[in-house]
Amino acid sequence: MKFTSETKLKTCRELLEEYEKGASAAGGAGKLVFGGVGARDVYNIAAPFEDEGEAVIAGRVERRDSEESEIVFFTEKDGVWTPREGSPLLKLQDPFRAVVGEELLIGGVETYPDPDHPGGLLWRTVLHRGSKIADLQPFFRGPERMKDLRLVQLDDGGIGVFTRPQGEKGGRGKIGFLRLDSLDELSVDAIENAPLLENQFDDEEWGGANEIHPLANGRLGVLGHIACFDERGDRHYYPMTFVFDPASGTHTAIVLLAVRADFLPGPSKRPDLRDVVFSGGLIRRPGGGALLYAGTGDAEAQALEVDDPFAAFER
Repeated sequence: MKFTSETKLKTCRELLEEYEKGASAAGGAGKLVFGGVGARDVYNIAAPFEDEGEAVIAGRVERRDSEESEIVFFTEKDGVWTPREGSPLLKLQDPFRAVVGEELLIGGVETYPDPDHPGGLLWRTVLHRGSKIADLQPFFRGPERMKDLRLVQLDDGGIGVFTRPQGEKGGRGKIGFLRLDSLDELSVDAIENAPLLENQFDDEEWGGANEIHPLANGRLGVLGHIACFDERGDRHYYPMTFVFDPASGTHTAIVLLAVRADFLPGPSKRPDLRDVVFSGGLIRRPGGGALLYAGTGDAEAQALEVDDPFAAFER
């Protein structure tokens, strides 16, 4: 299938200008408080979900001066999120969650030494599956140099997979999609051959999917990020959304959901990461609102009240 866009490509600058002219209802930001992890930061969290009757958050945990990370599962008591006793620690970055059939999928990014460049690292997405967190087992490692693999159960019983190749096919990072009949069909070759969505990212910019929301009409609401460098080499990451129709292969234009100034001020891992917001997850609420969970500055986790970006597509 050839994927087509309903509108033309827009750069980060153009999307930011549109956002600043719009009537965004973003507000009510708050920082999540974490304990029990020593002096390490917790950021790039997934949205809370229920496991064995308990609300759980998966977060990336690491020292401010390091990229050596692990995913920790947290539960909340008296406003503080602390590591959940008995839950596994996953040697991964940037957690995400999906449910396929009756199985829980938890994934993240694995880094490992680059044999061709001493001191350098390679990366890939790793997926775990199980009936609950305590039962999680690794079952798939994605292609080298590919972050942001995301899976979703489709209305017809199939599995949708959003990909994010880099290099010759994807440049700095573009989104692709493929449909599978079951998780058993998941393979590196299938992922690498997935066609790209059109008119999403300028060749000097990049982005990816972070969380997929099945909508009432069979379409898929995609929470993701779009990013760019400025003239100083600083990074700018923006939460964004679009809607994809797996039946027709069409998708709507990217729209920014929030910017760093909507969140509370705070530290960053490095000076060039001050304007980074990494989408983690979205809790949609009745009445047209939603709560966006995100990492800010590669150093903190925050939640922000926003308009539900997918509500209009379900009317």
